[in-house]
Amino acid sequence: MPLTRQRRFPRSRASVRAARTFVEQVLAEWGCVDRLDDIRLCVSELATNALLHGVPPGRQYCVTLALDGPLIRLAVRDTGDHPVPADPPPSDACSGRGLQLARHVSDDFGITEHAIGKTVWTIFKTG
Repeated sequence: MPLTRQRRFPRSRASVRAARTFVEQVLAEWGCVDRLDDIRLCVSELATNALLHGVPPGRQYCVTLALDGPLIRLAVRDTGDHPVPADPPPSDACSGRGLQLARHVSDDFGITEHAIGKTVWTIFKTG
């Protein structure tokens, strides 16, 4: 049976650090630290995207970690209606590469659309 932990975070700049700390603590409890740098990067990028583009004022976003055998699933769900960009940013853009980074460092990546909001998720193989 998979282990799962989740926590909601407010729409505030400090919440990205809090989300990263939450993920670090859970992974340490589970003894799954071999992909910590990659997962830390992804939670920072996905939480920042949720904060900037996906969470309307007064709402929260949710970070979920699941451990199922050798797989760790990191998911960030928001409640906004801002779509995920279909194309990568132009090469001279100063921002907008967070999802590309998450795709690159994870073993799998996806976006699940909901009636309200979306979940951006990554999978990491451990061990």
